[in-house]
Amino acid sequence: MAITDVKEYAHLTDADIETLGHELDAIRRDIEASRGERDARYVKNTIRLQRSLDIGGRAVLFASRRRPAWLVGTAMLGVAKIIENMELGHNVMHGQWDWMNDPEIHSTSWEWDNTGPSAHWKQTHNYIHHKYTNILGMDDDVGYGLLRVTRDQRWKPFNLGNPVYNLLLQLFFEYGVALQHLELGKVAKGRVPREEFEQKRREVLEKVGKQIGKDYILHPLLTGPAWKSTLTANIVANMMRNVWTNTVIFCGHFPDGAEKFTKSDMEGETQGQWYLRQMLGSANFNAGPVMEFMSGNLCYQIEHHLFPDLPSNRLREIKVRVLELAEKYDLPYTTGSIVHQYFLSWRTIAKLSLPNKYLKATSDDAPETASERKWADAPAGLFTVDPETGKRRGLRTAIAETKKRKGIRRLVGSAA
Repeated sequence: MAITDVKEYAHLTDADIETLGHELDAIRRDIEASRGERDARYVKNTIRLQRSLDIGGRAVLFASRRRPAWLVGTAMLGVAKIIENMELGHNVMHGQWDWMNDPEIHSTSWEWDNTGPSAHWKQTHNYIHHKYTNILGMDDDVGYGLLRVTRDQRWKPFNLGNPVYNLLLQLFFEYGVALQHLELGKVAKGRVPREEFEQKRREVLEKVGKQIGKDYILHPLLTGPAWKSTLTANIVANMMRNVWTNTVIFCGHFPDGAEKFTKSDMEGETQGQWYLRQMLGSANFNAGPVMEFMSGNLCYQIEHHLFPDLPSNRLREIKVRVLELAEKYDLPYTTGSIVHQYFLSWRTIAKLSLPNKYLKATSDDAPETASERKWADAPAGLFTVDPETGKRRGLRTAIAETKKRKGIRRLVGSAA
């Protein structure tokens, strides 16, 4: 089941956790002190690139009745939408560039190319998700109110459709984002005041209307005789953005190793404990420069969750120092190829469409999330610190040795 005691699960003392917090605070201070012209140039160049692709793609679509022009225009528009969503909209609204004091690149003024209003996103994502990351009953991003992604979520026949729901969520992800802030489940239970819901609904419908009007009415009509092919190009470009966004987000939150937590974890939580929860609840995927950029640097999801308001272009260098701390405290650092991480996410979604009785692992030792009870029968001496070298045998070592023992048991069993 979900972790109810992060400290016990990680096998760190209160002093360890607070020292870890101070060391992560030092990373923040160093990056904040070094922000400057290089960073400002990066985001301004990104905006120029995104707008050039958007304008260029829409210009090419005037000839979209010709298949090569349709393919080129659609690709340019799709890439522009991905950059706007991932590297600009998401990161600008996190306040990563507020230090520049540029009113055009500021979290309070940026409205992104998405059906979800920016103000709603900043509440559901920047505040709720990042403050209560992976806490069951607090963070709606744990399954988005639709998917069963941990055994702590009671199985219902509805969950049999998990893979289908996720496919639909991929294709129409921007509408899922728009609906999330409406909290329809709470509305149905009468837990949201009617006036508040009506206000949110009006804001969502207004933003959805603007997006539909722009992408599916105005721009197609501007291309005259090519309006039908331009319309299909806009539909495909939006789906490209939706599928890619969904893929990046799921690779950072749902592969094995991205743990879930209970509400008890947040009671009296210190900054150090919050940092630790972010490290245990997030996952990265390996990426080169192009993949970094196209993912909005969310291939460094662990670092982003530790420092959500630091510039995205600095996460690569932050990763080096976070890795050093993970090794120092023998903490896991969950990463892998994007294909592997995405496969694990889909495997969890497909597997948890079934009731627990059809699943093999115990609830406390499941691949998708474990609990501190996983270590109840751990061998003596597994969690120690060498008094001479100071080298720690902690959570990362325990996980590796547990996998090794399981592998040996499987080999012995197959040989027998």
